Amino acid sequence: MMAHLKSSAIATAALSAAVFAFAAPVSAQQRLSLAERVERLEQQANGQGGGAVDLVNQIQALQSQVQSLQGQVEELKHALDEAKQRNKDQYTDLDSRIGRLEGHGGTPAGAASAARAPAQPEQPPEVDLANPAGRPAAAAARGDAGRGNVGDLTADDRAALAPGERAPREATPSEPAQAPTTLAKAAPADPAAEGSTYNEAFAALKDGRYAESARRFQSFIDQYPNSDLTGNAYYWLGESYYVTQNYKIAQESFQTLLSRYPGSQKAPDALLKVGYSQYEQKQWDQAEATLNEVVQKYPDTTVARLAQGRLRALQSESRH
Repeated sequence: MMAHLKSSAIATAALSAAVFAFAAPVSAQQRLSLAERVERLEQQANGQGGGAVDLVNQIQALQSQVQSLQGQVEELKHALDEAKQRNKDQYTDLDSRIGRLEGHGGTPAGAASAARAPAQPEQPPEVDLANPAGRPAAAAARGDAGRGNVGDLTADDRAALAPGERAPREATPSEPAQAPTTLAKAAPADPAAEGSTYNEAFAALKDGRYAESARRFQSFIDQYPNSDLTGNAYYWLGESYYVTQNYKIAQESFQTLLSRYPGSQKAPDALLKVGYSQYEQKQWDQAEATLNEVVQKYPDTTVARLAQGRLRALQSESRH
């Protein structure tokens, strides 16, 4: 019996040893497999982490590009708004001047009178020399009583005489009246045609046919260099070029008016537009000087207020 128990114990011990011997390699193999799997997972995690970083960097780069493009769009929009506002100011300014010039009759001041004036007689009364293009004058309104009598000319009549024009000497009983020996202007042969030519040019300007109006006003100046309307024609010639952004040519037209017709009623507007033209050409110092001259020469006027507004814009404008 004891021998049997001893042999059973030995068999059990041998079986246990065999089981442990077999299980040890399996456990080691499992541990190795787990380590490999952990390492593999770490590698995958690292790879995925690098891709995420790259993705974040790309997103940030795209955001920077979008912000840059937004800034450029805002700058372009601002420049476009400024250009629209300048064009609006130009057309508003032009419309207001055209409205003032048209008056109640729908035609330019002075042009209607010229269009209605009869053909110049062969021997006109001497007092009409102050009114060569049919321009209204106080002496003409007084009728025959004022004809040929220099003493009857009022201050307005004398102011109507163009620079270089001299009124005829007063006739005496012993001396017949004499026509002036030197005149800066000759009476137009056909005042009606002159007024019609001017009105056609002005109509083209009102209709927005600026190239045509520039051509017609230049033709009028060439055809009627001594007309009472030539100074105004120079101004509207400049406007025709200004609204089409030909600022250099426009400036030359305005300056020609100022040099040849300094007493013209359009002189204040012409000086203002010289400053505007210089501003548009980015001639900052010249524009500032011209606009200040407008304010000083014509205080408390519309042109002075417009000049002050442009001076404020000039102060905020970049000069670099």
